[in-house]
Amino acid sequence: MRELSLRTLNRTLLVRQHLAARTEQTPYDVIRHLVAVQGQEPNWPYVGLWARLARFEHADLAALLHDRKLVRSTTLRRTVHVSTAEDFRWLRPTVQPYVEGVLKLAYYREEIAGTDLAALAAAGRELLAGRWMSRRELGGLLAERFPQRLPRRLAESVEVLVPMAHGAESGEWGRWRNRYVTVGPADEWIGAPLEAADPATLILRYLAAFGPATVADIQAWSGLTRLAEVIAPLRPRLRVLRSSEGAELFDVPGAPLADPDLVVPVRFLPAFDNAVLGYRDRRRVIAEQDRKRTSKEASAGVPVYLVDGFAHGRWSLEGSDIRIVPWYPLRPDERAEVVAEAQRLLEFVSPDSGGDIVFAG
Repeated sequence: MRELSLRTLNRTLLVRQHLAARTEQTPYDVIRHLVAVQGQEPNWPYVGLWARLARFEHADLAALLHDRKLVRSTTLRRTVHVSTAEDFRWLRPTVQPYVEGVLKLAYYREEIAGTDLAALAAAGRELLAGRWMSRRELGGLLAERFPQRLPRRLAESVEVLVPMAHGAESGEWGRWRNRYVTVGPADEWIGAPLEAADPATLILRYLAAFGPATVADIQAWSGLTRLAEVIAPLRPRLRVLRSSEGAELFDVPGAPLADPDLVVPVRFLPAFDNAVLGYRDRRRVIAEQDRKRTSKEASAGVPVYLVDGFAHGRWSLEGSDIRIVPWYPLRPDERAEVVAEAQRLLEFVSPDSGGDIVFAG
């Protein structure tokens, strides 16, 4: 059984995520390859695609949303992602049991206690049939039918129970926070019914973009549990490897394993990027002490930049400037490369700002 070093896993991740070299593929194809792109806040998927694509404009992603080729909605880990409409049809039903699990958490359970959830879901579908509305508007209408309940929580519960798509304008470039979201039934958005897939489909798609990985990694990425039971009959179809620490790693046959000495460029990643959140053990891209540092700040939703393939520090857009906070010293050549890539990022996120690159800390 072949043993893979941490650097091999790092380089393989970068190659499969199109971070070792920008790809000539289309935004649609890259999103499909990644299964779903993190999109909790509207602007971040644009930055994630910019980091991976040789040619990408803001209008490219917006057009795919308006053409309904993409769906922005809650899927993996109960968080908002952007996926192709084709993949959303099976992805959301496949993870639906985990999505609905949020209703058992205290802050939901206490606020909707005693509510007939089937009736609530039916009311939501009825109110949204053939139309789109904001969460506030939906909550207000639901509160008329379910009095003495918090309108916002009623609307959020319907989104949990009934797969919803966010209106295209909710995912347009220009907002770093979700200030206005419209929702409507996802099957109406797509124009086709949703149907769960065999979890094996989810596993194989994940491994193609994120492998080699452990069962725990797949579960952390998807939110699903008991996947060892699904992996077991798949073993004859998988490549089985081992980490340098002895963990069993699974992969799809024929997928590239990168040279650990591959030279890789500086990359700036958005908050919540797939490459960082795609694993239970994230050391292949971010050191454990740095992961803990970011989780304390914003539940891992911290934009980071990579030097030699690994997270080296964080960055933020402050006014018209990109502010860089290194966690480790930078050699002069590394600093020059960081500045050059940051300048390209600044031209993408704020082309007319006249901003600067500022180092702090």
